[in-house]
Amino acid sequence: MRALTKVGATRDGRGRPSSGAGDRIEGSAPKEQTRWDVVLVWFMRVTALIWLAKGLVTWGEILDLLPGRTPFAELAPGRQSAIVYFAVIDFVAAVGLWLTSAWGGVVWLLAATSALTLAVLTPQLLPMSMPVIAIQASIVAVYFVLSWLAARDVG
Repeated sequence: MRALTKVGATRDGRGRPSSGAGDRIEGSAPKEQTRWDVVLVWFMRVTALIWLAKGLVTWGEILDLLPGRTPFAELAPGRQSAIVYFAVIDFVAAVGLWLTSAWGGVVWLLAATSALTLAVLTPQLLPMSMPVIAIQASIVAVYFVLSWLAARDVG
């Protein structure tokens, strides 16, 4: 919020403000500081685009559009279920993140942590390389840090 200050006010001999044309109130320039809420919004929007691309790749796998992959109908039922789950939840998470809504962050955290959990505990259902797991985990950590900084910045 900008502080209000009097600009060009003159005072009479007794220290009281005199009436005149120079007696107006304007906003002073805000202090230069990082607005963590703005950084968080940009982070959420970029992450939404990444998750949208992730959802498109998943739908490409369902529709057998990706060359060199096993056809979707020939995959194990557990793997098919995981693919369909992420095809839906990744798009919902991307929309929620783009809107920067609270439910979007929650759905995205559910999608990201469930992907990490499946990749680590049952790699046959969701095969993911260690660098991808590390990147996804670090994106979640950055989200928590930015959310904390934005919450501290308010007020």
